[in-house]
Amino acid sequence: MALKLTRHKEGIQFSAAIQPRASRNEISGVLNGALKIRLTSPPVEGAANRTCIKFLAKTLGISPSRVDIVGGLTSKKKIIRIEGMTEAEFLKIALPNEP
Repeated sequence: MALKLTRHKEGIQFSAAIQPRASRNEISGVLNGALKIRLTSPPVEGAANRTCIKFLAKTLGISPSRVDIVGGLTSKKKIIRIEGMTEAEFLKIALPNEP
């Protein structure tokens, strides 16, 4: 199933399925229309959220201030917004092996 991206004012928004306490930080594909992200941080006191923002910013080559978790702050399922990026730009970097 393909990643569901939506346009939002100045960027894009998508669902993410977070797997905390992984062996390394990585995007591991798409699960039920959501981007599956594995993070080394535990889901304690916002650590996984901070790691998620920093990891996505580094992966996409943008400032962490352009990445925002707008839904699901205490859930493994999150809504993430990326400012100043198109769907095509995001997919090229986040999922380079997807058709």
